[in-house]
Amino acid sequence: MLTLPEYPWDAMAPYLEKAQRHPEGVVNLSIGTPVDPTPEVIQAALTAAADAPGYPTTHGTRTLRESISAWFARRRGVTGLDPEHILPTVGSKELVAWLPTLLGLGARAGAGAADVVLRPLVAYPTYDIGAQIAGATPLATDDPLGLDEETLQRVKLIWINSPSNPTGAVAGVEWMRQVVALARRIGAVVASDECYAELPWEVAGDDVPSVLDPRVCGVHPETGEPDHRGLLAVYSASKQSNIAGYRAAFAAGCPELIHGLINTRKHAGMIVPAPIQAALTAALDDDAHVAAQREIYRRRRALLVPALEAAGLQIEKSHAGLYLWCRAAGPQETAPAARSAEDTWALVEQMAQRGILVGPGVFYGEQGNGYIRVALTATDERIAAAAQRLTA
Repeated sequence: MLTLPEYPWDAMAPYLEKAQRHPEGVVNLSIGTPVDPTPEVIQAALTAAADAPGYPTTHGTRTLRESISAWFARRRGVTGLDPEHILPTVGSKELVAWLPTLLGLGARAGAGAADVVLRPLVAYPTYDIGAQIAGATPLATDDPLGLDEETLQRVKLIWINSPSNPTGAVAGVEWMRQVVALARRIGAVVASDECYAELPWEVAGDDVPSVLDPRVCGVHPETGEPDHRGLLAVYSASKQSNIAGYRAAFAAGCPELIHGLINTRKHAGMIVPAPIQAALTAALDDDAHVAAQREIYRRRRALLVPALEAAGLQIEKSHAGLYLWCRAAGPQETAPAARSAEDTWALVEQMAQRGILVGPGVFYGEQGNGYIRVALTATDERIAAAAQRLTA
């Protein structure tokens, strides 16, 4: 049996219990699960597609893939994306967890070392778990370009996450372009997790580049179209459309990679249900509900930022996405070496005493020591309650 670390969020049980004892109830700002209603246009599409007696296709309907292609052009600056080079997935987490395995990564017989999967220093833990499931070696770095050549020759997958979960940092075009060039030189895949791209707050021009953006990937020398060779963009509609419960996401990019993923997933039965495909189509065709939800989160963020600062916390990065990345205010020059996991849990405890549950930064790697992640995903009433408790 595969042995994996215990699921980290299980460690939050005692803090949840403490927060629930607050006389005015708990404010849960930990996981980041949407709480606002699923838009009617999406619910209607789901209902209309409920009569689905036959098997759906692994590749997804042509209608869905055309909607995704149009969304990329309209919202992400990615033009000319062939609908054939798009794949719906059962949420984005399953793709993140299984991508190294689906790519055939792992230990190499006779090679003496396993394939390497790169992920950011502070990162969503599933990048590591996916590498471990495949038998590959996860390696944390914010500077793939600075790795030694011996290590680089083992790198087969590079994860980019922009906007970042948990920090909210946004990668720039030039850095992404350099990573793509490096990956092509060493024969690695670049997978870009872009699930928070529709939620920019402090980003010049709201410019959150996709790995499939021609400014990043360049132009194919033969076709003159954006060059998506070796690249995958991963996106979920969970956050933008309040459909985390639908498990509706997709990947797009390199024709060869998408073809291989489709073939493997056909054998494994990894298929998005037909009604969910219809609902995802409706979600991506309608920008109005996304804009409205963005403003809801903007208002909640505007309440929490000054309240957290008033409570003695310093917010770092957090330029986009659903989270605020916080630490106890203090001299920046003491960071990060002077921070410990104990500092994180002390902050989690202090917040729980106020009836507020937050995410521990230690869940996102050692560089998360001393930090907490505060989500914007609570009702207006609960966000206001948290702000009041923090400033009292």
